Amino acid sequence: MTKTSWRWTKSLPLASRLFLSHLVVMIVGLISLVIISKVSSPRFFVLHLERLESRGLRLINIRTELVQGFEIAWQRSTLWSVIVGTTAAGGLSYWVSKRIMQRLTEMEQITQKFAAGHLEARLPLSDIPELNRLGASFNRMAASLEGVEARRRELIGDMTHELRTPLTVVRGYLEELADGEIEPSPEIYQRLAKETRRLERLVNDLQELSKAEAGYLPINIQPVNLYPLLESLVEKFTDQLLEDGPVLRTEFPLQLPLVLADIDRTEQVLVNLLGNAVRYTTKGTITIRAWSEASKLWIEVADTGIGIAPKDLPNVFERFWRADQSRDRYSGGTGIGLTISRRLVELQGGQIQVKSEMGIGSKFRFFLPLA
Repeated sequence: MTKTSWRWTKSLPLASRLFLSHLVVMIVGLISLVIISKVSSPRFFVLHLERLESRGLRLINIRTELVQGFEIAWQRSTLWSVIVGTTAAGGLSYWVSKRIMQRLTEMEQITQKFAAGHLEARLPLSDIPELNRLGASFNRMAASLEGVEARRRELIGDMTHELRTPLTVVRGYLEELADGEIEPSPEIYQRLAKETRRLERLVNDLQELSKAEAGYLPINIQPVNLYPLLESLVEKFTDQLLEDGPVLRTEFPLQLPLVLADIDRTEQVLVNLLGNAVRYTTKGTITIRAWSEASKLWIEVADTGIGIAPKDLPNVFERFWRADQSRDRYSGGTGIGLTISRRLVELQGGQIQVKSEMGIGSKFRFFLPLA
């Protein structure tokens, strides 16, 4: 094949290339059949005649006519075989090529819709196994991207709502200071600093949440011993408790089994759970428990705080949701700490749960797989 003909073949559409490839294979097969039969068939016929003569039949006078008759019959039958075979093979090749191209055309149309923003578009199932697997893979990818886009829109809406309040407060103070309606004072500057810290925490948490939900958060899973981490957290939070506040207790053995986890992300989850317990528990106890069960290590943070109503429990891990409306954004939380914690636990192969009763307290627990 010359370079020009190769370039010409590459410029053809897939349907034409499929048809031509089938046609070439068919032509090569027919040519091989004709050549081999043309060379071997007369010779085999003559040998058959010689065997008949060896049995006593007198064919010497009509051998030439028999051979010529055989060649004429062979040529006619070969011609009709080539015509019928070529027609049947060509029609079948055309049908197969058209059938494959029909599915590929459907895929092209669906992907164009998907690229245009119609994320609900899905490829239909195909009776061709390879195309069916390709369609199933595309549909899984489409569903994943649709979920990511939905979460992105929700996150933008929630973020806009949450950022509006502190920005409004800061703008109000600054406008009043600029107009001379209020006098500058350390108290005003402390309020502004508080709102800016609130904005900083919110932006950092939103960045962490967006990475976690999109699956871009780095997780370093390895066998770790959580006992030193629990001990350090107990010491850290004990120093933060007031004398008339809750008492921090521990209920876990000295020897904990190794777990497959990211030690930094696990610490982030525990700090969040303990921070919530300290924030909403004014008296009583906060207990850290750890125990192994089957192939899991459970860790629980239980408090005797104000608790959560049963109707509110399904929403505890939702973004920017607060069980008690009195826990407004000035209480210090951003409202997405538990959402991040749930995602971090799931990325480590675990699951987080909550149990709570109003006026009695809450229990947040999660498990990590044993190493």
